[in-house]
Order: sequence, then C-alpha cells, then structure tokens
Amino acid sequence: MLPTFFVAHGTPSLVIEQHAYTEFLQKLARSIPIPKAIVLFSAHWESGVQKISAAIQPEMIYDFKGFSEKLYSMEYPAKGDLTLSLHIEQLFLEEGIRCELDDERGLDHGAWAPLMIMYPDAQIPVVVLSVNPRLTAEEHYRIGAALGPLRDEGVLILGSGGTVHNLRRLDRNNPVPQVWAVEFDEWLAEQLETWNLEALIRYDERAPNVREAVPTPEHFVPLLLALGAADTTRRAKLLHHSFQMGTLSLCCWMFGGKKRH
Repeated sequence: MLPTFFVAHGTPSLVIEQHAYTEFLQKLARSIPIPKAIVLFSAHWESGVQKISAAIQPEMIYDFKGFSEKLYSMEYPAKGDLTLSLHIEQLFLEEGIRCELDDERGLDHGAWAPLMIMYPDAQIPVVVLSVNPRLTAEEHYRIGAALGPLRDEGVLILGSGGTVHNLRRLDRNNPVPQVWAVEFDEWLAEQLETWNLEALIRYDERAPNVREAVPTPEHFVPLLLALGAADTTRRAKLLHHSFQMGTLSLCCWMFGGKKRH
C-alpha cells in the first residue's frame, strides 16, 4: 500500500530552481516504489463539481504570467489513463460524491511543476483532479477518503498546493521566515501528527494567523484531500519544511506511511 503525499508546488519557477526542496523531491520519488499511475489534486484547477481529467494526452497549461521565458516552453508529455479516470468516477459515485469527467483539461503548473521534478521522464500516467474551495474541510477529507482503495492498486495520490500561501505577503528581499507563518505551520504540524481531525476540519477557526496564512482555501485543501486518502492508516510525517521569500511554505507531508520499528 502506497502512502499519500502533500507537496507544496511553490512558484512556477520551482521547476528550474535548485535548492534543498527540489533535491528533496527528486530523492522522494526514488525512495518509494514506482507507481502504476499518479492521481493529483491541483490547487490550480477549481470547479464547483468534482472534476476528473480524462484526456488521453493532456496538454500543457501555462497558467501564470511574468516568469522566465524558459517556463513557457516546458513540456511534460505524460499520458492520461481513461480506465483509471472511470475507476475514480465509480469510487466517487459509490460514496455519493458528484463528479464529472473532463476530456479537455490539461496539466496546469500545480501538476506539471512538481511532477517534472519528481518523475522527469513523464512515463507514468497522470490523472488530475480539481478542488472545490467552497466545500467544508470535512467534505474535502471525505473526497480524499473515497480514493483510499487506489493505494492498494499501486496508484500514488498527491495533493499539490501550499500551506502558507499568501502572495501579497511575499518578501523577495527577506528570506527569513516570518513569525506568523512559522506559527501557522507549527500548529498545523501538531494537528497532523496527532491526526486531530476535530481541529483540522475547523482549521479556519482554530489555527493561529489563519487569515494571513490561508487567505483563500484552494492551496490548502489539497492537503486535506491527501490526508483523507490515508484515513485507513492514520499516520502523518513531515518530510521537508522550508520557506521562500519569508512566507511561502515549501513542505511535504507523508500520510499513511509504515510505522518505524
């Protein structure tokens, strides 16, 4: 059974950067079995109904402006997996979760940026799932839990977003992590490590500095989705944590991994 992961995708330029976090992502991919397919919840695909990508050959989506020209010629030619998309649809329907297949959606940078670092050869099929920021945290957890059976089928489930993600509070001239950002991530770590669902589903009320750390929920909810997918093996471990530009949290959480003896 594969664990699930939440990976911060940082800025679009992450894919051309070289630092401790990108090195970590490369090593992470080599440390786990090669998955048969990857299912990824992307913070950059928002929809009112749960969407499931079903394109045979997803196209690249360059959903950003003002970055290096090199990024706009990036290609990640991973194929889709229609059989898996239909399987996911069935898993959702069995749990009463409304969903729709989308055979036109491509790969946004929330998907291709971390995947390009982790699996640069693009040989593993990828199915991307949308997020609905209007749902409650409890509903996100339930959506993730519906996909738990995929872990036994050799499918890697990733949530791609960011815990502290406030673009207005970035400070490009000050790499020192801001106190309020660190406090939020520390609170989150305590709740995840103890699998405190009561607190997590009410993070927007209980977490310190939540209005600054999570001004909008779309980047945070992929964590809840990845967490829910590991509901049957409730173990959480922080594998990497660093900051860029003072407030942009680059963290990776593993959920449902094996216990250490």
